[in-house]
Amino acid sequence: MPNSSQSHQTFTLSIVVPAYNESSILKEFIHALKIALVQITPRFEILIINDGSKDHTGDVAEQLTLEGDIRYIELSRNFGKEAALSAGIDLARGDAVLLIDCDFQHPLDKLQEMASLWHSGYDMIYGVIVNRSQESLFKRLGTKFFYALLSKGSDIPIPQNAGDFRWLDRKVVDALKALPERNRFMKGLYAWVGYKTIAIPFTPASRLGGLSSFRATGLITLALSGLTSFSTLPLRLWTYLGGVISLVAISYGIFVTIETLLFGNSVGGWPTITVALMLFSGVQLLSIGILGEYIGRIFNEVKQRPLYLIARDHDTTKLD
Repeated sequence: MPNSSQSHQTFTLSIVVPAYNESSILKEFIHALKIALVQITPRFEILIINDGSKDHTGDVAEQLTLEGDIRYIELSRNFGKEAALSAGIDLARGDAVLLIDCDFQHPLDKLQEMASLWHSGYDMIYGVIVNRSQESLFKRLGTKFFYALLSKGSDIPIPQNAGDFRWLDRKVVDALKALPERNRFMKGLYAWVGYKTIAIPFTPASRLGGLSSFRATGLITLALSGLTSFSTLPLRLWTYLGGVISLVAISYGIFVTIETLLFGNSVGGWPTITVALMLFSGVQLLSIGILGEYIGRIFNEVKQRPLYLIARDHDTTKLD
């Protein structure tokens, strides 16, 4: 939260804008963002994080730097949104940091409310989506199922439908920067650091341009990352399943033994044996896959490769 010596006019705000193939709307968004920012504070920096875009996003961002108050960061390749957000958080210099997408789905008219809540003492203000009617049925159901699993398996309550639209105090930013993991599930990290938080509801607007970079495979990958980073539920479920299968197998073995002793038993049951073997083989392979996912994440952490690499850093802000 701001200290007592800071006024509403003197604090510095850093705005992190991750961009991937957003050349068609980036300029319009930055201009709209600046109009909203001057009503909050005269001191701000806008960090455009180009996450390996394949269109002309970089050219548009370079042109925007000529207008001032822009710091253009170009990553060496596409590292993903979590890495792009982390790069912005690492480089932000403000007393507070705003994370916002440049597709106009995060409402700019909420920034005044976020600033007021920060001044009133909250360390993290985050947006919660209250209406997902514009999303596909697959994404809505998948999101609901994902948060249900995550809430069951995580020791830390992770708010449902909370995204990356956030206002962070400097102490929260410093805490996030201190976290060492490379496999970063930002929604979980926001919850893990804690501090005084509050949610504000919003309904995302339609994209004004460009295409969402999230596809079904990307959403599934992100969900797996979240589950394996903040939950042992997959391992726990398979432990329970293994126990149930073992009990069923032992019970069936006892039944077959008693039946053979009392009544005798002709040779048969090959279809049952075949189905059982296929079932158990599938369960074993799936179990190995789940273990492999966790081991793979341990392997990535042990290598200690940097989360991202910066190819270009063009700073036209006037901040020290």
